[in-house]
Amino acid sequence: MSGVLPATGSPTAGGLDDVIGAGRPSRPITSAEFAWIREFLHARTGIALKDGKQALVVSRLDKRLREHGLGSFSEYFALIDSGRDPDETRTAIDLLTTNETYFFRESAHFTLLSELAARPRYEARPFRVWSAASSTGEEAYSIALTLASNMRDSRWEVVGTDISSRVVKSAQRAVYPLQAADNIPDQLLREYCLKGRGEMSGQFTFDKHIRQRVRFLHANLMEPLTELGQFDVIFLRNVMIYFDTDTKRDLVERLSQMLHPGGYLLVSHSESINGLSDSLKAVSPSVFTRKEG
Repeated sequence: MSGVLPATGSPTAGGLDDVIGAGRPSRPITSAEFAWIREFLHARTGIALKDGKQALVVSRLDKRLREHGLGSFSEYFALIDSGRDPDETRTAIDLLTTNETYFFRESAHFTLLSELAARPRYEARPFRVWSAASSTGEEAYSIALTLASNMRDSRWEVVGTDISSRVVKSAQRAVYPLQAADNIPDQLLREYCLKGRGEMSGQFTFDKHIRQRVRFLHANLMEPLTELGQFDVIFLRNVMIYFDTDTKRDLVERLSQMLHPGGYLLVSHSESINGLSDSLKAVSPSVFTRKEG
């Protein structure tokens, strides 16, 4: 890796199960308040927050109460419910959704993507892949590196979307700590990655030929997204583990219609969508293809 990065900070990511703000007393959350945030989160994101996640909600949102000088979660939820502060609504969603990811997670999917990208095809349209919950961009750039190494100058593009505007901004910066590169194959590091120097030491980014083919957008999977167009492959990994069956069925059916016939939908190895869509057939436990015709 070589080159100099632009002067920008490195992104961060957090998991849904970590606890932050330890060491300071937090405001308690009542059963009614927890029920409100469960309904709010399900309506806005599709996430079905389970019992036992009260400590998570408190750890994530307590600092927002402090920021606004509020004495209870009921007051904070009233602020969100009023619609007076749309930015605060987005902040609450950002804090409560999962953003943990890393490069080339679940490597078998990238082996499959390499095989698909290597197939001969006509150039009537670009080969398009969607990272439907792209977080800070590691998945989308793993896709881009795979396509670049297999398709070279052929036409291809990657779209990354996430409900969190905060992580979308991090993905757009495309600056990562060097330790995050450990899962990137050495050949791809040498060919497509740039190592920071000086004040950017300890970080890396991707060369412009990769970055210009990847775009990130703020999007909510619970809303119609047909304006994104059709795709050859959709990555929908580690998303539906928090959804109930009806939400899964609706999402899978909508996304299956955004695949070209013969296109592929990839979910995580811990998820299953068997029986959720008549448009898809299973290739393997985590790989599904849209039926021809």
